[in-house]
Amino acid sequence: MARKKTTGPTDRELAILSMLWEKGPSSVREVHEALHQDVETGYTTTLKLMQIMVEKGLLVREDDGRRHIYRPTFSEERTQKELVQDLLDRVFAGSAEKLVMRALSAKRVSPKELKRIREMLDEMEGA
Repeated sequence: MARKKTTGPTDRELAILSMLWEKGPSSVREVHEALHQDVETGYTTTLKLMQIMVEKGLLVREDDGRRHIYRPTFSEERTQKELVQDLLDRVFAGSAEKLVMRALSAKRVSPKELKRIREMLDEMEGA
């Protein structure tokens, strides 16, 4: 069976997006230096990956007169929603119940997280 090609971000692309969501628009050098602390990679590798991300529509490149600045095309929340929707459709046959049950059983949930989940469910029931 042929597998559907996903256009979503890879793990390395998500690392770049996370850095940009946290720190804001940045140059390749700034992204490279931030990521290089965790994974050793060459500057040109970071540059090429970010160019590919522009082609995929994940990043926008702007010229500030001195250098190219990159920023995510979409917000962190929107990207997470799209990734969850893809996971929901591909793995859980569209069942939010199965997704939530598996997520809650996969890892211990803190009391704070559980409280927020209950609040969210209460809001959804009241709507």
